[in-house]
Amino acid sequence: MKIPHRIQPLIDDGMIDAVLQRLKSGKEADVYTVLCGEEIRCAKVYKETTQRSFKQAVHYREGRSVRNSRSARAMQKNSKFGRKQQEETWQTAEVDALFRLENAGVRVPQPYMCIDGVLLMELVTDTEGAVAPRLSDVMQTGEEALAGFHTMIRNIVRMLCAGIVHGDLSEFNVLQAAEGPVIIDLPQAVDASANNHAESMFARDVGNITAYYGRFAPQLLNTRYAKEIWLLYENGKLTPETPLTGLFEEEAHTVDMDSLLDEIITAEDEHYERLRAGKARDEED
Repeated sequence: MKIPHRIQPLIDDGMIDAVLQRLKSGKEADVYTVLCGEEIRCAKVYKETTQRSFKQAVHYREGRSVRNSRSARAMQKNSKFGRKQQEETWQTAEVDALFRLENAGVRVPQPYMCIDGVLLMELVTDTEGAVAPRLSDVMQTGEEALAGFHTMIRNIVRMLCAGIVHGDLSEFNVLQAAEGPVIIDLPQAVDASANNHAESMFARDVGNITAYYGRFAPQLLNTRYAKEIWLLYENGKLTPETPLTGLFEEEAHTVDMDSLLDEIITAEDEHYERLRAGKARDEED
């Protein structure tokens, strides 16, 4: 097959021996299987900014720190150099997230290296040793769905404890591997504490996963894990092993209308009294 131009330098340098096939073409990258010595790995080839179709990318970049002040200024001005730096930041975000999550015990593909827009990582396989399918292509029994869902929730908790929200999690970004679900595609991952959209993204992630598994285990559709987990996180009580119930009750706030009206009337009386006092002083002067 034709070798992608971004992979060619890695072949020239002996890091990749051959490109076997293209696995998928996504909105931000194309993924290939490649031969590295005797091992088959994945090569994720990121698309140029002009080719990428990921929507609302600015929401995902919020809160990401750029250490070099010159790069930060260039990115703000959207200069040619700034766009190049922005592209590199987008790519390294996934690499950084993969290493952090792997260290946190989250099941993600093992990353090896990222060079010039090509990320080399583990090829995730199924029980037959073939390329693992996405959850969207898998049918499950109710028992399998319950087990997979609780594994995913625990991985999502570990992610949040590591300070990361996936931001685009769904059955299309999870592989069904031999040992269970594996989370993929993290270039849009956000900092849970620094991004103002993190909570809503987290709720959407959990909602998407719940909806998928709920197709096979409908009882899951009545759970409220997103609210429960985020509240524990905000209160500093969330750990990778925190017991969860899937239950959450909104705090009910009753409004005493009589007291509220009394406060408004009192505030108005005080306001007009100050006006009268000010007018009286002016007349004395």
